[in-house]
Amino acid sequence: MEGLYAFCVGLLTACGIFLALRGRTFSVVIGLTLLSYAVNLFLFASGRLKLNAAAVLGESEQYSDPLPQALVLTAIVIGFAMTAFAVILAMRARADLGNDHVDGTLPVQPSDASQKSGGSQ
Repeated sequence: MEGLYAFCVGLLTACGIFLALRGRTFSVVIGLTLLSYAVNLFLFASGRLKLNAAAVLGESEQYSDPLPQALVLTAIVIGFAMTAFAVILAMRARADLGNDHVDGTLPVQPSDASQKSGGSQ
């Protein structure tokens, strides 16, 4: 179970980094969201993964640490607020600049550059 959990955290992290490095703002927002999910899962796992264990002390022989669960709940709220802010910021940048590229400029295609410079076709 721990191996599958670690694989899922790693997969979320890899996908989040890949999307965060893209050139469009929507991909960056989704990438940051996936990274926050990966961090939440990592924090949750730091409280020990146990089956049939209560989060409340004294309810069973084995218990899970409630502190990482509280940290994850707080991180979910902060992550939601960060995502909402990033989406509004991306929408504003799209309205002001007319495109959704991260740096605000359209990338030059190699075929467009040769046609504009008068190169052979």
